[in-house]
Amino acid sequence: MKIFRGDAHKIYKRLKENQDAIHESKYLKDLYEVRKFYESIESDVLQLIYYRLVKEENGSGMIPIFVSSIPFLFLIFSEHLQKILFQEGTRNWMIFIVCYITGITFALFLHFREKAWASSHIEMIKDILEERKNKQHDI
Repeated sequence: MKIFRGDAHKIYKRLKENQDAIHESKYLKDLYEVRKFYESIESDVLQLIYYRLVKEENGSGMIPIFVSSIPFLFLIFSEHLQKILFQEGTRNWMIFIVCYITGITFALFLHFREKAWASSHIEMIKDILEERKNKQHDI
């Protein structure tokens, strides 16, 4: 089913449909600018940026930890929370659930988006450093 295909396949389809304007595609423009910027930086500084981005990529796991720890916090205050949420005649529980699910969804979306961007920057830097290393060996 087409609806279960990921963003990578959707990007492929859009790029394939507009092959004449592939260089102006919004999907490639950002990445092209990032790569050009990294190519303008000296290798030793680029290596430091690489290390920092690896740290950032691995540090982005704080959001899932935060999201998974919230239910334990609710357990600690469960009796008080039940009194507030399930008062007779109120819909506090519904508001709470909508806010909670929205917050979790947003946090996880942000987490995976940040992780994906960090991965693409890291791969670009690795490629640039590898290309430079190969050019030095060829000389």
